[in-house]
Amino acid sequence: MPTFSAYDGTELAYHEFGRGEPLICLPGGPMRASAYLGELGGLSAHRRLIMLDLRGTGQSAIPEDAATYRCDRQVDDVEALRVHLGLDRMDVLSHSGGTNLAVLYATRCPERVSKLVLVAPSTYAVGIHVTGEARLEIARLRSGEPWYPKASAALDAIVSGKGADPEAIAPFFHGRWDAAARAYEAGDGPQKNREAAAAYAADGAFDPDATRAALAAFEAPVLVLAGEVDLNSVPSAVAEVAGLFPNADLVVQQGASHNPWLDDADRFVTTIAAWLDGVSAAGLPER
Repeated sequence: MPTFSAYDGTELAYHEFGRGEPLICLPGGPMRASAYLGELGGLSAHRRLIMLDLRGTGQSAIPEDAATYRCDRQVDDVEALRVHLGLDRMDVLSHSGGTNLAVLYATRCPERVSKLVLVAPSTYAVGIHVTGEARLEIARLRSGEPWYPKASAALDAIVSGKGADPEAIAPFFHGRWDAAARAYEAGDGPQKNREAAAAYAADGAFDPDATRAALAAFEAPVLVLAGEVDLNSVPSAVAEVAGLFPNADLVVQQGASHNPWLDDADRFVTTIAAWLDGVSAAGLPER
């Protein structure tokens, strides 16, 4: 397992899968170990995946100063990884909460990003608010599922502020609530550093107005991918994210939720690999 030193001396780890041009992968959670990404449904057959364990997660060391878990302060970790790998520029893929880190890196070091892929992006860094009604509207698309009544009641309680039962709404985060999805959820707990997650979006982490202004001048190609039935990163909000970039393609993967490489690996891999190879979203297979 390769490691490198961050700016403050914290030893950070990363995992490599596949061969070819490197693709730096930033996990979500926020602050989940990169292991949950697997090999992104087989994307490792097309690219050398460099999966970073963010500080305090996976095989990376816990920093002396917990304040360094703040998202903007981890931008220097991504830059240290680039320097360690000897890359002048790099392609970056991020998922969910990790897209905040990728976006901040792109605004601070735009000349270092060749292509940027945002999968089921979080919207905190860019100040896009997702309403409870928007989430409920997406959830209603699943009303024919046998698990829907219980999950819907739990979601209603969360949206209304009357209670929270994350386990009950887990089916919404998968395009299929099958044995594989249940196993995925069952293995989720130990992978997340909850102290780090609490500090990730602490005061001062984000300046949405400044970030949006910087993204308007970001020239590298961007792919923004949403899941059709993802109530976490709802497609309408993801479309707003794509609209912040001057050179972005938006793809909505049919039937997918928050982890699209699990819901339809072939479709996900085909889309990402083709786009990285220079095929525009308009030229990709029907999604």
